Amino acid sequence: MRLIDLILNLAGLALWLNWLSIQFDPLAKTSAASLVGTLRKADPSGTRRWQPLAGLGALLLVRAVIYSQINASIRWNPRLDLGVIILPFRGDSFRHMLVFSVLGFACTLAFFYLWLLLLSAVNSRVPDTDPIQKLVRLYFRWLDRWPNVLKLILPFFLGALFWLLLHPLLAHLLITSKIKTGSQLIAQAAVMGGATYLTWKYLIVGILLLHLLNSYVYIGNHPFWNFVNATASNLLRPLRWLPLRIGKVDLLPLLAVAMVFFLSELVTNSPRWIRLPF
Repeated sequence: MRLIDLILNLAGLALWLNWLSIQFDPLAKTSAASLVGTLRKADPSGTRRWQPLAGLGALLLVRAVIYSQINASIRWNPRLDLGVIILPFRGDSFRHMLVFSVLGFACTLAFFYLWLLLLSAVNSRVPDTDPIQKLVRLYFRWLDRWPNVLKLILPFFLGALFWLLLHPLLAHLLITSKIKTGSQLIAQAAVMGGATYLTWKYLIVGILLLHLLNSYVYIGNHPFWNFVNATASNLLRPLRWLPLRIGKVDLLPLLAVAMVFFLSELVTNSPRWIRLPF
C-alpha cells in the first residue's frame, strides 16, 4: 500500500505540473496584436486550466474513499512520516483518510518545491544556457531572485507555520496529543521548522552519488550530467579546503554523503538526553 500511495502522490504531482505547464504556454496568454497571438493551436479546444486541478481534487477524494473501504480487508495502518514525528491515522475513518490523502500529497508537493529551492540557491550562478537549471527557474520564478540567505532560511519558517496551522486539526481528530501551553506549541513548530531541512538529504545524496559515478564512469556528454556535476561542485564548495583528494581519487563526495546521513540520523533518532516537545 505504501508503494501504491507513493505512486498516487506522484500522479497528483504530475497533474499539478500539468496545470503549471498550461500557464507557461506561449499561446495561452497572448493577444492578437502580437505575432504569436495570431497563431492558433492545432487543437483549438486544448486543455482547460481547471481540468488538471479538478483531476487532482478527484484523485485525493477518491483515494480517501478507497482507503477507508479496503482498510478492513488488508489491515493497513496509514502513517505519515514528518521526520521527527510519525502521524498515525485510522484507516476505518473517512475523515482520517481524507486528511491523510491531502497531507500526503501536500508533503509530496513540499518535497518538490523545497528541492527547487535548494537548486535555486545552490545554482544561482549557473547560466540559463543549462536547460535543467532554466526549467528550475521557470517553475520557481516567483522566488528565484531572492537572496540566497533568505532562500536557505525560508524552509524553517514554512515548516513552523505548517505545524502551527495543522496542529489544531490533528488534535481535533486525536491524531496528536493536545498541547498544554502555548510555549509547547511554539517549541514543536521550531522543531518542525528544523526538520524541514531533512527533505534535502535525498536530493543532496542523489546528486553527489551521481556525480561520483560520472567521475569514474564516462556516460556521455549530456545536459543532465553537466547539471549534476555543476550542482555537486556547488554543494561541495564549502568543504573544498579539506585535503581529501588522493591522486585522481576525490573522497570529498563520500565524506559529504556520510555527513548528511549522520546529521539526518542525529535529528530523526535524537539521543535520550534530547527530549523533543511532542
